[in-house]
Amino acid sequence: MSDPAPYFRHHVFCCSNQRPPDNPRGCCASKDAQKLRNHMKARIKALKLEGIRINDAGCLDRCEFGPTLVIYPEGIWYGCRTTADIDEVVQTHLVEGGRVARLMLPPAPDPA
Repeated sequence: MSDPAPYFRHHVFCCSNQRPPDNPRGCCASKDAQKLRNHMKARIKALKLEGIRINDAGCLDRCEFGPTLVIYPEGIWYGCRTTADIDEVVQTHLVEGGRVARLMLPPAPDPA
């Protein structure tokens, strides 16, 4: 039996987790994560892109690279700090099917 086709062509999860200000890992919320997610949603709508869903996510556990987002079904992780970064991910990844290498996060370490 094969897996069903994805419901969305792309499903983007944007971390909006908030930690206490003294947390050594920091958090995406304190780095304008909500503003960046809202910008991405607006760009998707303005470009009339279909089959793409942008969602808030709790902690994605990549805090030091934040604000972070992950795009499925590819499983590509990005650290985006500006609206220009978001625009580049939207155009290059979601529209053209490419990757924004300079914003991609390093692979997670292998579990011990």
